[in-house]
Amino acid sequence: MAHNKMQYLVLSCLPTLAVVTLQVTQAVQYEVNNNAAGTTGGNRFDSEIGVDYSKQTLESATSFIWSIFRQSTEADKKSVQSIQMFVSSINYPAYTSDNKIYVNSEYIASYPGDVKREITGVLYHEATHIWQWNGDGNANVNLTEGIADFVRLKANYAPSHWVKPGAGDRWDEGYAVTAYFLDYCNNLSNGFVADLNYKMRTGYSDDFFFELLGKTVDQLWSDYKAQYASNYRLIKGLVD
Repeated sequence: MAHNKMQYLVLSCLPTLAVVTLQVTQAVQYEVNNNAAGTTGGNRFDSEIGVDYSKQTLESATSFIWSIFRQSTEADKKSVQSIQMFVSSINYPAYTSDNKIYVNSEYIASYPGDVKREITGVLYHEATHIWQWNGDGNANVNLTEGIADFVRLKANYAPSHWVKPGAGDRWDEGYAVTAYFLDYCNNLSNGFVADLNYKMRTGYSDDFFFELLGKTVDQLWSDYKAQYASNYRLIKGLVD
């Protein structure tokens, strides 16, 4: 009886162990490397941002991105086991390639304001590139950049140097211009950006805007611009 009881206890634990193992397998690992140690930017990174904070930010950004994209199951998400960040001397403020995020040490060194907040916003943007769908490579690059800045905007890390809402000549200028336009679209239908991202799993067409919102992207852009022009006239009239 004692033997059978022990056997039952061991077997009863197996499902729990299986679940734990599955969770560990699916967990994302984060690694941060300061390849600019000893330089002005590398030293500022260490003193004002740090490796531990960057790891925590990448983890928080990932969870936030999943919530923005409404990805609640593993089947909804990209299969990404690890994300690496490198502080290095590069030609851009930051970029992402193959689940690796590169942040320019010279940008960190020369940034005139709260560099910790700025790099936090940069990491939210770059992490979005890792998790978003890009139409199997067919999506407008400026749209994917706009979605990344939309995530940064919704996380409340939009910097003061961004253009203002309503700015721009085309919906697909990218970055902040497109981010604010997407925010307008998302306000028309809560979850629009999540639905758009989902549609971009296997391809892309501007028709996605019509399918989701009932208007072409050009019509939506015209409505968006008209709204801000109307607001501007109202404010100007009150000031005058």
